[in-house]
Amino acid sequence: MQLRTVVVVTAYNVEKTLERAVREVPRDVADKIIVVDDGSRDGTSQVARKLDVELIVHEANRGYGAAQKTCYRAALRSGADIVVLIHGDYQMDSRLIPYLVAPIRLGVCDFVLGNRIRSKREALAGGMRLWKYYANRLLTEIENLVLGLNLAEAHSGYRAYSRKVLEEIPFERASNGYAFDQEFLVQAAYFGFRIGDVPVTVRHPPEASSISPSTGLSYACATLAALVHYLLHCAHLKRYELLAEE
Repeated sequence: MQLRTVVVVTAYNVEKTLERAVREVPRDVADKIIVVDDGSRDGTSQVARKLDVELIVHEANRGYGAAQKTCYRAALRSGADIVVLIHGDYQMDSRLIPYLVAPIRLGVCDFVLGNRIRSKREALAGGMRLWKYYANRLLTEIENLVLGLNLAEAHSGYRAYSRKVLEEIPFERASNGYAFDQEFLVQAAYFGFRIGDVPVTVRHPPEASSISPSTGLSYACATLAALVHYLLHCAHLKRYELLAEE
């Protein structure tokens, strides 16, 4: 059975990179591309309208997590069996989408992340900052220990999901900000989905977005908080709304 694959693109002030990001998507794999412009102040929407995509525009900036929520709702409405997330800032190598979705197509995984950290040397050469590399490695190891996973990298925004994941995980409860990715990962682990990763390239063009150390610290704190709440919920000591079953 042919599985319908929809690629969703979060876009915020990416007029300089969006076209390159979209044009690299293999159209023999992607049945549809959906771009969500999260209230950009530049010409992101104008660029998107020139491409063969469905464009959804937030009139105001709602946040990275909110943009993903819009992406996933739209993908499910369009009949997606597999949903792939990329960013419009051209950091993800969209040519690798066939390899990202292969474990889902084969029934090996439900949720696949792109692993950008095959080696320290390669990660830094690709533009990853040293502080971000060490923070990524440390947090990934903590998450693996707490969640019972064995991911090489837990913080990649390059992701693919089966339809079942998005239908069954209450992702609408997760943060509208940067914490969304890790809260979603906690949810996926808690609800028993099969999570894996595949190696992808590291690239960081000059125009690409990058979080500051202060934002990174807030992100790390939110990640650790989600893990603490997860442990308390699993021990039946405190209800965690993200994991509460209806």
